[in-house]
Amino acid sequence: MKAIIFHQHGAPDVLKYEDAPEPSIRPNEVLVRVKACALNHLDLWVRRGIPGVPIPLPHIPGSDVSGEIAQLGADVTTVRVGQKVVLAPGVTCAKCTACLSGQDNRCRQFTNLGYLIDGGCAEFVRAPEVNCLPYPENLTFEEAASIPLVFQTAWHMLVARAELQPGEDILVLGAGSGVGSAAIQIAKFFGARVLATASTDEKLQKAKQLGADHFINHKTQKIRDEVHRITNKRGVDIVFEHVGTATWDDSLASLAAGGRLVTCGATTGYDAKVDLRFLFSRQLSLLGSYMGTKSELHTVIKLVTAGRLRPIVDRVFPLAEAAAAHAYLESSSQFGKVVLAV
Repeated sequence: MKAIIFHQHGAPDVLKYEDAPEPSIRPNEVLVRVKACALNHLDLWVRRGIPGVPIPLPHIPGSDVSGEIAQLGADVTTVRVGQKVVLAPGVTCAKCTACLSGQDNRCRQFTNLGYLIDGGCAEFVRAPEVNCLPYPENLTFEEAASIPLVFQTAWHMLVARAELQPGEDILVLGAGSGVGSAAIQIAKFFGARVLATASTDEKLQKAKQLGADHFINHKTQKIRDEVHRITNKRGVDIVFEHVGTATWDDSLASLAAGGRLVTCGATTGYDAKVDLRFLFSRQLSLLGSYMGTKSELHTVIKLVTAGRLRPIVDRVFPLAEAAAAHAYLESSSQFGKVVLAV
């Protein structure tokens, strides 16, 4: 099969389009003929190399996959050959207490397709049977591949961790990102008022089309000042943070008394500081969030199928042009998802 493989960490040009062995599957696994694989910032980190994380080399990246079942393991009973599927990106042991209690994103063996195991930037990928999700027939393969990681992450952040309530004010950082565009839609689904930030007015206009209510161009405006103006100095109930040190101080300063900051990423740096006096006197909550559960992803798929949520595809590249797709994602020019068509 053809696949995108890197043999060493580095810039996008380490990604090579070359032949690779077709994966062999275990009894509880399926082989999926990949139709589309959406990119995430995780793919950029994996390609560059993450200190302390031994990414196996050579490596096939790609966590977000849509396609068709090509082969079944001996013990597989719930899907059939030829069936269209979306794959849940999280792969776990399926046996520990966390997995059995439905908190599979807390499994000690948790990894993503394309992270510590080979992923979907290839003509075929193997995955556990339990990772096969119903395919939303109203979507293209490129749209379907744009659902899993960002919507699962945003849902877990807002619903499970921050416990978003109807009518609350929420600040969504980086509205043009995949996870940001998902967060706007989920927040509006729950009846929240959304303040969105982005680097261009064009992206903010697209955020408005998704339902955002107020808009902050962080290139020309100070985030905390605009939040205080919009909320009449109160601040927001929730800050949806995934940027890191570049926005951290503004994020904290934007919270109302008793507000919650929930974070899933540190794209611009991880060494954030907190004034503990500010934290306890304003009774703030700082919440970490990592991926989401398969159950949450099933809920998201239902809402996408019903037309209540929709994945946003910015641009589609052929699989062979994965290096160009990575460079485009690194430029932060996109609004929504960058996808590889296989």
